[in-house]
Amino acid sequence: MSLRYLNFDYAEGTDGTGTLEAMASIWPEQTPAVHAEIAKVLTWAHAEFPGRRGPLDEGFDWDYDLHGLREITAPEAVHYDEVTRQISVEAGPAGKPRHTLTLSLSGTPVFCEAFIQQFGLNAD
Repeated sequence: MSLRYLNFDYAEGTDGTGTLEAMASIWPEQTPAVHAEIAKVLTWAHAEFPGRRGPLDEGFDWDYDLHGLREITAPEAVHYDEVTRQISVEAGPAGKPRHTLTLSLSGTPVFCEAFIQQFGLNAD
């Protein structure tokens, strides 16, 4: 399965467990495609390792953390008045929102190897 927006980085802990992390910073029109990729990844994980999601230190095989952030920026016109020696700021209209989604998965060596093979990642 290929992923277009999610590019996972892989790190292995000293105990052999691994962490796979991806972040996508996108425009609103790209959000449905990124949501679909996240759903694809989590659907695969739940299907291949059913009932085995939970904290690794409690004996589970995998877990995940998913977060989103929407940022809206507005340009500012900044002026310096020579007479008053003051700065004035005028806010411009709000710009297009930017969405940032992060997905982190942690897993046992078996889970991470299966994930890497499934999604064609280079673990080096």
